[in-house]
Amino acid sequence: MRKKIFLNESDIPTHWYNIVADMPNKPLPPLNPKTRQPAGPDDLSPIFPMGLIEQEVSTERYIEIPDEVRDIYRIWRPSPLYRATGLEKMLDTPAKIYYKYEGVSPSGSHKPNTAVPQAYYNKVEGIKSITTETGAGQWGTALAFACSQFDMSCEVYMVRISYDQKPYRKVMMNTFGADVYPSPSNRTEAGRKILEKDPDTSGSLGIAISEAIERAVMDEQTKYALGSVLNHVLLHQTIIGQETIKQMEYAGDYPDIVVAPLGGGSNFAGISFPFMRNNLTGDANTRFVAVEPASCPKLTKGRFMYDHGDSAGYTPLLPMYTLGHNFTPAAIHAGGLRYHGASVLCSQLLKDNLIEAVALQQLECFEAGVTFAKAEGIIAAPEATHAVAQVIREANRAKEEGTEKTILFNLCGHGFVDMQAYDDYFAGKLSDHEISDDLLEESMSEITDLQPE
Repeated sequence: MRKKIFLNESDIPTHWYNIVADMPNKPLPPLNPKTRQPAGPDDLSPIFPMGLIEQEVSTERYIEIPDEVRDIYRIWRPSPLYRATGLEKMLDTPAKIYYKYEGVSPSGSHKPNTAVPQAYYNKVEGIKSITTETGAGQWGTALAFACSQFDMSCEVYMVRISYDQKPYRKVMMNTFGADVYPSPSNRTEAGRKILEKDPDTSGSLGIAISEAIERAVMDEQTKYALGSVLNHVLLHQTIIGQETIKQMEYAGDYPDIVVAPLGGGSNFAGISFPFMRNNLTGDANTRFVAVEPASCPKLTKGRFMYDHGDSAGYTPLLPMYTLGHNFTPAAIHAGGLRYHGASVLCSQLLKDNLIEAVALQQLECFEAGVTFAKAEGIIAAPEATHAVAQVIREANRAKEEGTEKTILFNLCGHGFVDMQAYDDYFAGKLSDHEISDDLLEESMSEITDLQPE
C-alpha cells in the first residue's frame, strides 16, 4: 500500500477544465447593478483584464495554461496525494481515505493556483498594480507571491478580525512585497462609512472586497483580483482535481465521496469539478460534499438570489446562494470561509442537486483537526479542518454500515501560521455559533429589491 503518490513535473496539466461546458443547466448571467441587464465586457473591464474576462464567460471545455504560468507552477506542482493510513487506523474504519495536499505551495494553500495566472494576465496587458482582499490571509499571501514573480505591486485589505488574529500572515505578505491594511480602513469611502457606523466591527470579506475594488478603479494601471467565487478563479483551481485523477489511477482507486470546504467555492471546485465531469457524462456516481461553517451557512440556510459580491454594491449582481451582502459572520478562526455567498457555478450545481452541502460547528472541526494531526502529522488550517470533520463523519458512517467507501478530500492548506486558533481551542476560548432566523431574515430582506423583474 503506497502512502503517498507523486507525479512528475511533466504531468502538470496543460489545460484548465471548464465545467460550464458540461453543466446541464448553464449558470445565469451576472447583471449590471444599475440596468439589471446582463453584464458585458465593458462592465467588467474597469476591474479585470480582458484575458480573465474572456475566461469568465467562456463555454470551452478546456482552456490552455500559458507556459509562463506552468513554469511557475513547477515550484510546488504537482502536489502529493496521500493515503490517510494513520487516520483510517485511528478511526478503525473500512473506508479508504485519500487527501490531496495543497499545503506545499509558497503560501501554504491552494490559492497560488489562481493567483499566478491572474497576475500573469494583468501583466501582459500592462497593469502595474493589483488590489485585493483577504480573509485568513492565504489568498493575500498567494497574490503577494504571484505579483512578486511578475514585478508588480500588491495592495491587500485584510479582514480586521483576521488581521488581529493572524499577524504572521501579514508578515508573509510583507515579505513578498505587499502592503497590507486592516479592513475596514480609512483609506476608502466604503471603509470610512462602515467605521462610522460601527467602529468596533470585526469586518467581513464583503467589506474588504469593496475597499479593494474602490482602490482599483481609481487608477488606470491598477486592477482588482478575487481569490474565489468567480468562474475564472474556479477554472484555475481545476489543476488540483486533474492531477488527482491521475494519482488515483496510479493507486488503482476512484472516490465514492469527494469532500472539500467551501467559502466562495474555489477550493471545492478545484478538487471536485474534474471528477464531476465523469458524473455529468454518466461514467461515475460520486457524491460531492461541500462543507461550510454553521456561522456562515449560505448553502444550507441561504437563498438562491441575485446579490452583490461585496458590501458596498460595487460588483455585478451574481446569481448565488447568499446570506445577503451586508451579513457579517461571527468572528470564527476559519476566516477564508466567512463569506456571505457561494460561487455562481457551485450555487447552480447545488440548485440542480448535483452536489451536497453540510454546515459544521467550529468546535467539531478543531477536534477533527487535532485528531488528524495526531494521525497524519499535518496540522491543518482551520478552513481545512471542516473537510476533515466531514471525512470523519463519512468514515464512521461507513464503519456503522460495514461498507468500504473510498473518500477523497482536499487538504487545502496547513495551519502553521494559524496556531493562535489552536491555542484558543485548547484554552477553551472558542464557542459554536448559530445564526438566528431573525438575523437571516433581516439580512435577506435588504437584497429583495436587487432581483431582476
